[in-house]
Amino acid sequence: MALLEDSVGMEDLVLLEPLEEKSLLKNLQLRYEHKEIYTYIGNVIISVNPYQQLPIYGPEFIAKYQDYTFYELKPHIYALANMAYQSLRDQDRDQCLLITGESGSGKTEASKLVMSYVAAVCGKGEQVNLVKEQLLQSNPVLEAFGNAKTIRNNNSSRFGKYMDIEFDFKGSPLGGVITNYLLEKSRVVKQLPGERNFHIFYQLLAGADAQLLKALKLKQDISFYTYLNSKVSRIDGMDDGCNFRIVQNAMTVIGFSEEEIRQVLEVTALVLKLGNVEMINEFQANGIPASGIRDGRGIQEIGELMGLNSEELERALCSRTMETAKEKVITALNVIQAQYARDALAKNIYNRLFNWIVNRINESIKVDTGEKKKVMGVLDIYGFEILEDNSFEQFVINYCNEKLQQVFIELTLKEEQEEYKREGIAWTKVDYFDNGIICNLIEHNQRGMLAMLDEECLRPGVVSDSTFLAKLNQLFSKHSHYESKVTQNAQHQYDHTMGLSCFRIRHYAGKVTYNVNGFIDKNNDLLFRDLSQVMWKARHPLLHSLFPEGNPKEASLKRPQTAGAQFKSSVAILMKNLYSKNPNYIRCIKPNENQQRGQFSSELVAVQTRYLGLLENVRVRRAGYVYRQAYKPFLERYRLLSRSTWPHWNGGDREGVEKVLQELSLSSEELAYGKTKLFIRSPKTLFYLEEERHRRLQQLATLIQKIYRGWSCRTHYQLMRKSQILISAWFRGNRQKKHYEKMKASALLIQAFVRGWKARKNYRKYFRSGAAHTLANFIYKSMVQKFLLGLRNNLPSTNVLDNRWPAAPYRYFNTANRELQQIFYQWKCKKFRDQLSPKQVQALREKLCASELFKGKKASYPQSVPIPFRGDYVGLQGNPKLQKLKGREEGPVLMAETVKKINRNGKTSARILLLTKGHVIITDTKKFQAQNVIGLDSVAEVSVSSLQDGVFSLHLNEITSVGSKGDILLISDHVVELLTKMYRAVLDATQRQLSVTVTEKFSVKFKDKSVAVKVIQGPVGGGKKKLICKKKGSHLEITVQ
Repeated sequence: MALLEDSVGMEDLVLLEPLEEKSLLKNLQLRYEHKEIYTYIGNVIISVNPYQQLPIYGPEFIAKYQDYTFYELKPHIYALANMAYQSLRDQDRDQCLLITGESGSGKTEASKLVMSYVAAVCGKGEQVNLVKEQLLQSNPVLEAFGNAKTIRNNNSSRFGKYMDIEFDFKGSPLGGVITNYLLEKSRVVKQLPGERNFHIFYQLLAGADAQLLKALKLKQDISFYTYLNSKVSRIDGMDDGCNFRIVQNAMTVIGFSEEEIRQVLEVTALVLKLGNVEMINEFQANGIPASGIRDGRGIQEIGELMGLNSEELERALCSRTMETAKEKVITALNVIQAQYARDALAKNIYNRLFNWIVNRINESIKVDTGEKKKVMGVLDIYGFEILEDNSFEQFVINYCNEKLQQVFIELTLKEEQEEYKREGIAWTKVDYFDNGIICNLIEHNQRGMLAMLDEECLRPGVVSDSTFLAKLNQLFSKHSHYESKVTQNAQHQYDHTMGLSCFRIRHYAGKVTYNVNGFIDKNNDLLFRDLSQVMWKARHPLLHSLFPEGNPKEASLKRPQTAGAQFKSSVAILMKNLYSKNPNYIRCIKPNENQQRGQFSSELVAVQTRYLGLLENVRVRRAGYVYRQAYKPFLERYRLLSRSTWPHWNGGDREGVEKVLQELSLSSEELAYGKTKLFIRSPKTLFYLEEERHRRLQQLATLIQKIYRGWSCRTHYQLMRKSQILISAWFRGNRQKKHYEKMKASALLIQAFVRGWKARKNYRKYFRSGAAHTLANFIYKSMVQKFLLGLRNNLPSTNVLDNRWPAAPYRYFNTANRELQQIFYQWKCKKFRDQLSPKQVQALREKLCASELFKGKKASYPQSVPIPFRGDYVGLQGNPKLQKLKGREEGPVLMAETVKKINRNGKTSARILLLTKGHVIITDTKKFQAQNVIGLDSVAEVSVSSLQDGVFSLHLNEITSVGSKGDILLISDHVVELLTKMYRAVLDATQRQLSVTVTEKFSVKFKDKSVAVKVIQGPVGGGKKKLICKKKGSHLEITVQ
């Protein structure tokens, strides 16, 4: 270890002189007073709670400790976390960090610092960051639901937590698994003076807004709730309202949905409201005491909040159903029993809710991949507790701490000394206290205290806490670590502190007196089946899922496992897990009982150092070797340091290790060769080996880089050389080819000039007069010929709709080109007309006439263009009555259609309109009798709107015989076709053009009164157009929809 010049005291107690308890305490106190709270014992770290925030944490310190080995900087929890993480990442060794100490010694904060360090130094990436954030955010959630203020600690963990963080081969976190142990659920219904219930209750009341409190049917006043200690509603330095928002945000980050968060808060509110259900004395008709509920309003609110039947809940709280294989018996509960049932229900609901939250967090952070994983475990479990009144909870908590101390003894003290013996290393034995006898006293399968407690709970007959104590006195009367009033009397000892209902165990941490009152009930942990069934019937999804045993189909008469047996089984699994990993210890020490900064109680710290075995740990470390490893993995790691073993070694593993260490010239006092392992005494030697290995790796990396660069450069040169030869060949060939082309073009030019000169010389006499005119005519004729031949070869198709025409090559051909285009188009049209039948010609003329009348004027015209004019829309050929209406001299009917006639009031009636060559005939649709026969010479004008409608008016001459009836206002579905045919018929019959006016406003004369007609566009909708006619005063309004 590098001793720093500015160090305070001794940073590693292995180097402490003289080695005794007094000097050890003095060294810890000196460092504590200078705010140096961390001290080493080898690779074990001692942490003294400063009860204040120190400026030794954060990204700057994380980066600092990440770049150095364990002993190169001041002692720090980051150094231990870094050593564990690097060992896991680089050597594939699963790690666990055991954080132990009394309640209030800073274990929870230490676990959070370890997790924050690991999260900061491991890999980066979107998925990795999400996993790290979820792992870190699990802390505030579990603290809110599992921590509480006690007399000794403002944020005491009232449950045990073991988290396995799983990493991939690169050291990036994949997820984790959290295991919780024995939540102190009795705190839900009762707290000691000066203590609080779990944090979440106070956070909910302080941080929830008025709307949420109303939805949960809660009040903000803490004194309103029986289960909450209103005298200690606040904690200095802790903002419950702010922490509530932090918890909500953390649950969201972990993956809780808004609905799940709401359901968790509703169940939490249910626990609070259960405490306000007050029981009163009642009597049955036969005088047997019973119980009832004073105010049914609380039960009613619980029923509304949870979807419960309030009557069934009240019945389950005040009575109990005893069920056997043959019959059911309903027994009324007295007030005390009913209060017990209520409190048992509240404790069970909260305990199951806490377990559900842990399982829900595990679902979010679990690892789905099947790849091999590395694991780092972090254990943060309740510390050793010695209270004024110690009950079942303290008994199992202290049993767990005994087991952890046993792990420390087995892996640190006992195992190390036994390993020296196995390996044949010279060793002076160090005495230490082995607490295996205490663990056996509590957990022995047949004669242990837990076994006796289970046996007492299960046996028939009268069972009580007193009978349990009597059995313990009988079995352990001569046990050196057990005593009670009975055993003291037998030995003629007098102790006024020992009660008649108490027993005492000499734990490794000191003597603890336990009161047996409540042991049987707390171990049974019974919840009446009636209450389970009522909870299962709840319509609240979360509450329903917490009580699966309430399902009548899955009901079982089998007695559930006791709390003690469950805890013992959980501790056994935890121990197995810890033994499978490489341990790293953080021994937390509480400097004073008042939670005050700067105070150091030597007496209190001395007690903790004794039962933590720190002095024995130092002795073992000083006498032993700090590092040991099997020969094969050591040789694999360091064989590159010797030319004899690198790159190949064919000898034995031990011989190879000796070769490596001989060439490094290490002192023989620093090394010891065991049967299967090599032992190194000083950390400096190990650091030296690592530095040499790092230097050698750099040399090998440089050699590999050199060889690779040489090969890369040679390969690159060869490739460039081949490329240069190829490029040169292509360049020379291309240059010669261009030179040849240039010479050839020059020769051809010279030849052309020479031949031209000879031709001009020979024929100059023929072109002496009029040569320019002759040449110009020749050139012009050649261009005309070329133009006409090109036009012949590029004529467009004979389709009359094809308007393409090639452009003239020269501007002075533009006029001729346009004339030729016109001639060609007229020729195409004539050829097209010659192919048409007379009927087609007639149809096209009608379409042409419709275009002249309505194109750009009538909105419905474009829709009529592609539709052929049929003329007959009423089946004229099959109706002889209609055929008789026209005269024989009239010829064929030009148009037959069903129309609607509009009268002066805006009402419509169906009519059939027949258009002949001389008349317009309007008949009814039933008897087919002519109602109006209008000569085409009587039709003066037609008015039609521009919208997509069929409204039109026939304006008649004043002198016509039917003029007395006035104009006719009609609606036609084929108005374009009808008016086109009428226009042509009038032109053929009278040799005059019928006036067709397109307008939205026109006047219609009904007999002797004129009515103004206005056609307007209504809301545009899909489907068929609809007309609405309304009479408004002296005018008629037609709306097109």
